[in-house]
Amino acid sequence: MNFLVDNQLPPALARFIQTEFNVRAIHVFDVGLRDASDAEIWNYVSTNDSILISKDEDFANMVLQAPTARLIWVRFGNCRKAFLLNAFQEMWPRIVERLESGDLLIEIR
Repeated sequence: MNFLVDNQLPPALARFIQTEFNVRAIHVFDVGLRDASDAEIWNYVSTNDSILISKDEDFANMVLQAPTARLIWVRFGNCRKAFLLNAFQEMWPRIVERLESGDLLIEIR
């Protein structure tokens, strides 16, 4: 599994996922997509067999309209990095289970 973490989430989340769960995870900054449009980011994850992690509701709509990629939709409001990383630590087994079962949209709150 490959993950791309969107702008609204910290680069530390990508590093945490890669280190903690031993999967490839990068931030949009890492691939020159810092200022990219939603369409450009969606195209990237679609063509690079990646799973997008984002807080942006627009991507949830894209999954429904053009299901060419998968999304982990983070629904937490503004939160500290420690809270976010802890939430991913706790939810990771369920996230993986849902991804492996083929879910295109996984909403976490």
